[in-house]
Amino acid sequence: MKETKKILLVDDSKTVLLMEQMILKKVPYQTLLASSGAEALLKAESLLPDLILMDVVMPNMTGFEAVRELRRREATKAIPVIMITTRGEGENVAAGFESGCNDYLTKPIDSAVLLAKIRDYLGD
Repeated sequence: MKETKKILLVDDSKTVLLMEQMILKKVPYQTLLASSGAEALLKAESLLPDLILMDVVMPNMTGFEAVRELRRREATKAIPVIMITTRGEGENVAAGFESGCNDYLTKPIDSAVLLAKIRDYLGD
């Protein structure tokens, strides 16, 4: 039996985390939650998720900063990261990719698009 893939959901909004969990409950992934960039770094290093969905606008450490730090660390540098944010402006998208994210989606989340991207990265 293959191991269940783990997805780390990172957002300072409990509502968004709940919405992402509802979208993902239709698929056989284990969801892990973090409500800040710092918590995301700790959980990513200890739990080694297969994919991270990362908000950009969070207190103390932005998603961009968290992704840059994930890319610096040996254990987490290869984990795919999809930024999910309300910030869809070109410079923010560019900043996301410069920080090391693999993909960039804007809120409100289109569940079909999100699931298709997750399948692309997790190969299911």
